[in-house]
Parts: sequence; C-alpha cells; structure tokens
Amino acid sequence: MTDPVQISSRDNPLLVKLRKLAQDGTAYRKLGQVWLEGDHLCAALVQRGGRPAQAVVSEQGWQDRALRQLAAHAGKVAIVPDALFAGISGLASPARMGYVLDMPIAPSAPAMLPGVPTLVLDRLQDAGNVGSILRSASAFGVQQVLAMKGTAALWSPKVLRAGMGAHFALRLIEGLDTEALRPLHLQLVATSSHASHELSHVHLPRPCAWVLGHEGQGVSETLLAQCTLQVRIPQPGGEESLNVAAAAAVCLYESARQRAQ
Repeated sequence: MTDPVQISSRDNPLLVKLRKLAQDGTAYRKLGQVWLEGDHLCAALVQRGGRPAQAVVSEQGWQDRALRQLAAHAGKVAIVPDALFAGISGLASPARMGYVLDMPIAPSAPAMLPGVPTLVLDRLQDAGNVGSILRSASAFGVQQVLAMKGTAALWSPKVLRAGMGAHFALRLIEGLDTEALRPLHLQLVATSSHASHELSHVHLPRPCAWVLGHEGQGVSETLLAQCTLQVRIPQPGGEESLNVAAAAAVCLYESARQRAQ
C-alpha cells in the first residue's frame, strides 16, 4: 500500500467516477470497475482472496484501526471528508469505507465453465431477488451464474448489497442469449406449477443447470424448450407461487442434498 492520499474536492476525478458507479447500476460495464461500499463487502472480498485496486475511507473511518487494516489490502488508499463520502454513498446510513474493484471477469461466453453446477437467470428484474439468489447459489455449491439479456445488472450496487459477498465465490457471466448456453453440456431444469414431476420425487441430473425466469412471465418459451426437465415445488398452504428467490433456495438445496448422497 502506498501512502494515503487526501482528497478534498468534490470534483476530484476519483469521486466523480465513484458517484457514477454508486448511482448508475450499469456504469461498471463502461468503466470496467465496481464500487464495493461498506466494510462487510470489503471484508468478504479479502476473505475470498480478492485484491481491490483502491480503498476509499472517510476521515471518521480512518480513525478506526480495523478499517485502516482493511484499507491496507488495496494498492492505493484515498481519505475523503465525511460529507464527501456521504455524497458517494447509495445507503441511507453511509458506510465509512469502500473498495474500487477492477471487473474480475469479462462478461463473455468463452469464460463459461462446462459441466459444473450452474444457475441461469432469465430476465429477472428485481435486484433484491437477484442478490438473494446469488447468496443461495454460493451457499449450495453452485459454481457459476449465467444471466440472460434483460436480467438486472449483476454487479449493480443493489445486487451487490443483497448478495452480501456471494459475488466473490461465483463465476458470473451476463448478457447471454440462448445459443450461448450450448457449450454448458448440462441438462437444463426449470420449475413450473404445471409440471407433473414433484421436486422431492425426482432424481435430478448431477450436475445440472437450474433455470429461473422473470418474476411475472417466468422462463421464456425459447429457453423452456431447451429444458429437459420441469419440476414443481409442492405448496400445501395453497399459495399460487413462490417468490423466485425462495424457489431458487428450495431447488438449489434439493440439488445439493442429492449430490451429497
């Protein structure tokens, strides 16, 4: 780590960039960097062996020894007045530090891993749902998540916060079309309330690629046609459907349970 740099101007290029990254959910695609706000996300990155390009710490945060130690993992450190840090923040209660992370993987099909437990997101819109699904994916042994075109930006600030560090345990690829899935060499499995097979009574492919669809429209007909298996989650309480993040957790748990047998 080089000696910390003091920044006092709102118009500093670094702060201008951070405001874009914090306020525009897709800015990372143009800028090639991600803003990780808060010590929880920063610590999660370090625990997974990640190395941030830069740490940005508020003046108040710099007085905290633990935050200084966390900042030391970055190649460069900037200290900014509390008010300027609050101007960057996308949180109601601004954090006291954050990392600038170079995009860890180019969102392109050649980076796809064939034959590993996979999750496919088809046009999911809600950032909270997407982040929660990434957490479940990481928890239940999924190795990569593939997002079809029209899915909420995986590295947006809202998805990052909901993911709570799961991003750093997964290979994430976005902007795909159905043809891009062919190199997976996996059977695709989808859920449907009309399916004849009940989840707990089916021997799932090991591994497989679970397909989760748009919150209102479900999986597209084109992608559904590629699925070799459709299953339903029994709901004895009588609800019409589960929230997609809840459905994902149930399905991924069942896959993990069967793999462990």
